[in-house]
Amino acid sequence: MVYTVIVHLWTAPGKEEEMKAVIKEASAIFLKDEGTINLFSMQDSKDPTAWTFVERYEGEHIHKLHMENPYFKKFMAAIGPLVDPARKEQISTHNEL
Repeated sequence: MVYTVIVHLWTAPGKEEEMKAVIKEASAIFLKDEGTINLFSMQDSKDPTAWTFVERYEGEHIHKLHMENPYFKKFMAAIGPLVDPARKEQISTHNEL
C-alpha cells in the first residue's frame, strides 16, 4: 500500500529563495532512496512563504527509512532557520486506496 505524507510549512519572509535551494538539493537526494515513489515540492502561487510537500513511499516502513537517511538531519538543520517560528507546520499521513 502506498503511504503518503503531506507537509505544509511556512518560511520566514525573505527566506523563500534559500528554501528553494535547500529543497532542490534535498529532493535530488531523497528521490534516490529505495522505496520512494515520488516527491512533490510546491510553493503556494499566492503566498510565497507557504510550501506543500507530498511524499509517496512504498509503505510506512520506507518513510521511516527516509527519516533515517543521514541527509535527513542535515536537511532539517538547513530548513530550521528558514521556517517561520510563528507558524506551526502541518503534517498528515495517508494510506492510498
